[in-house]
Amino acid sequence: MFVPRLASSVSEVEELKREAGIAACDFIRNGMKLGLGTGSTVKYTVIEIGRRIAEEGLEVVGVPTSEATRILADQVGIPLVSLAETGGLDLVIDGADEFDGNFALIKGGGGALTREKIVAQSSNGMVVVADDRKQVSTLGAFDLPIEVLPFEWRRTADRVAEICPGKVSRRGGVEPFITDNGGYILDCKFGDSISTPSSLETKILSIAGVVEVGLFVGICDAVILASSGGVLTLVNENGRLT
Repeated sequence: MFVPRLASSVSEVEELKREAGIAACDFIRNGMKLGLGTGSTVKYTVIEIGRRIAEEGLEVVGVPTSEATRILADQVGIPLVSLAETGGLDLVIDGADEFDGNFALIKGGGGALTREKIVAQSSNGMVVVADDRKQVSTLGAFDLPIEVLPFEWRRTADRVAEICPGKVSRRGGVEPFITDNGGYILDCKFGDSISTPSSLETKILSIAGVVEVGLFVGICDAVILASSGGVLTLVNENGRLT
C-alpha cells in the first residue's frame, strides 16, 4: 500500500514523526520487555514511553539498540536491562531508512544496524515507525549500510564491490565513522535494484569481514507511517501481530 508524499515543510514532517512515534506505543502493554530502536522518529517513542512510566505507571523494561538510545532512555526514566536478562523480548519498536511492500527494510543510516538486528531477532514482534519518504517499491535508493571489521577492510570492500553495481565507500572517509561495536560502515550504492533482499543478504553475509548488513527481511510486522493524510498503521498480513 502506498500513500501520498509528505509536504516539504520541515516542521510538518517533524510533527508527523512525533505523532507516528507516539502512535507506536499503542502496541505496548504493561509488563512488556521492549527493544528500543534508534533514529529520528523512534526517539519520540522512547520519550513517550518515559512519559507513560512517569505519569501513568506503565511498567516495562527496555533493551537499547545504540548508545544514543541508551542515553535517551536513561534520561526519560526507562529501566534498562540486557537481552541475557530478559530471555527474549515481547516487542521492538525501531525506525527504518526504507521499506518495501513486503515489509523488507533497509536500516543502518545511524550506524546501529548490528545491534538493531540482534535485538529485532530476539523479539516476538517488530513495529517500525517511519515517514512516507521511506516507502519504496524496490529497496536500494538509500545506500545500503554494511558493518565490517576494521581489519583489512579494503579487501572486504573490494569483495562487496564485486556484487554492488555502484560505488562502495567507507562512511566518514579519512576519519571513519566508528560504530558502537568498533566497526566501520560501508555505504553501498545499489540503486533501486534490490528486488530479492533475502538472497542479497545471504550473499553479503558470506563475505569474510562483514559483521552485518542493513537488510531486515521477514522481521517487520507493522509500520506506523507518518503521511500527508495523517498517521497510518500498515500491518504485515504474514506477520506475528495479525
